[in-house]
Amino acid sequence: MSASDKKTPGKAPGTEVETTGHVWDDDLCEYNNPLPRWWLWGFYATVIFAIVYWLLYPAWPIASTFTKGFATVTFEVEGEPRTTHWNTRAVLAREMQSGEMALRQQEMLRVVADSSIDEVLSDTTKLAFVNSYGRGMFGDNCAACHQTGGAGIIELYPNLADDNWHWGGDLASIEHSIRHGRMGYMPDFGETLDAGQLRAVSAYVLNIAGHEGDADLIARGQSIYLGPEGGCVACHRPDGAGLRALGAPDLRNNIWQNVDVLGAASHEERLTRVSEMVARGVNRQMPAFGDRLSEAEIRVLATYVHQFGGGQ
Repeated sequence: MSASDKKTPGKAPGTEVETTGHVWDDDLCEYNNPLPRWWLWGFYATVIFAIVYWLLYPAWPIASTFTKGFATVTFEVEGEPRTTHWNTRAVLAREMQSGEMALRQQEMLRVVADSSIDEVLSDTTKLAFVNSYGRGMFGDNCAACHQTGGAGIIELYPNLADDNWHWGGDLASIEHSIRHGRMGYMPDFGETLDAGQLRAVSAYVLNIAGHEGDADLIARGQSIYLGPEGGCVACHRPDGAGLRALGAPDLRNNIWQNVDVLGAASHEERLTRVSEMVARGVNRQMPAFGDRLSEAEIRVLATYVHQFGGGQ
């Protein structure tokens, strides 16, 4: 027989086990065994857990909102305590303020802030913290412009990985740059000087950096550089050494951050590139981070950046 017969529930033949009444082939019965007690208690526990979870934490969507639950999280916002319903962002904010690792970070920040650069560089624990915490801050706040390793982008963002610091590479100067930002500015001379004058002064600037060229053109460029026509001497000084107070770069070292001179294939191309840069000028702003970072964080970040180019 292949079909099952529905009979009245009873005992399986020869046993005391209750059946459901389903029988196959006259003697194959479906037992009516109860569920294991451990399974039932586990099921009841999950139901109770779900109800408690629904009460404590955000759970059910309702129209355009959801049930918030009774659990709360308290953390600080601009020094003021704020309590909100439980959510992972609030928990993260609290952990970053009062968690064990956060407290250890805050303690190390205070230690580094109270230490001189020499003390930090000579202490392996402090230096390890600076390199770890500073790398994270640099990635969050600086790498978008200055690149991960601080190499910057020619014509856009300064290279921090060399020893050519426009505003000074000592720790105090770097801290000032981070705290207050910097304005990189050179006036455009496209309307002040004609094409010949731009070419001449570019030839002189290249000569200061060690590039040979036409002697007459260089001499003419020197007069423009030093005289009222160009007035370059006011910022870059007579010898081209630059002026850190204004962020005017040293023109003698053949390090070019505002124009890609070293990538030019010929002297003529170098002249063209420098002429174009002098004509358009430089106008860029580094934002201030004094209102985003604490004094201790500024010290750590400055110490981290200070190591890129060896500092000064």
